[in-house]
Parts: sequence; structure tokens; C-alpha cells
Amino acid sequence: MHVNHSHEEPAAQEITFDDFLKVDIRVGVIVSADDFPEARNPAYKLVIDFGPAIGEKKSCAQIVANYQRAELVGRQVAAVVNFPPRQIGPAMSEVLTLGFADEAGEVVLFAPDSAVPIGSRLF
Repeated sequence: MHVNHSHEEPAAQEITFDDFLKVDIRVGVIVSADDFPEARNPAYKLVIDFGPAIGEKKSCAQIVANYQRAELVGRQVAAVVNFPPRQIGPAMSEVLTLGFADEAGEVVLFAPDSAVPIGSRLF
């Protein structure tokens, strides 16, 4: 198992505000979470609704250590919505669901601390 020690790394190279604005991070709500037994590392296949402007998108997320499938549906999450789709084994991941590594290197999802309209953009 790979343990992520990103909390021990210095800040990344400085970027401009315009660089930041190129990354489109939106809030969505998970509408389904399915097992993904074909994945190299334990993962779920998520469908996340980002509202009418973006719609429902698929994401493969390695979050099985900290989340049960049943608790994910209805949960708000943040994701990068403007990366090109990426093939993950037999599945296509259309957005990058965001999280941080806990002490064990497992993903903890990133989300607002109170509900916001789906499709809202991080700024």
C-alpha cells in the first residue's frame, strides 16, 4: 500500500491567479456508487450530478477505506470537471473527485461544510 505523505512536502511551484482559474472545480452530489472490482486498487465507480449546466459525470474514486457505498449517495463532493476523460481499466472517469490523504494515506473526500447549490464553482 502506498502511503501519501503530501503533508510533509513544501508548497508546489508558484502559479498565477489566471492559472488557478483554468481549473474548474465544482460541487456535485453523488447519485450512485458501485463497486469497481476490476480496478487495480480498491475503488468505487461514482456518478455525480453537477446540475443542468454540466450534468451527471462518472468518476472512479479510491475511497473504499473510509467510505461505505451506502453512505456516499446524496453526499456533496468537489471535483475537477474540465480534465479530459480518462480510461481507468474498463471504466471511463470524466471528473477528478477531490480529497486529502489521512494519516494512513487513505482518501478523505473534500466538500463544503454546509450544503451549496450543485454546480457551484470553487473560487
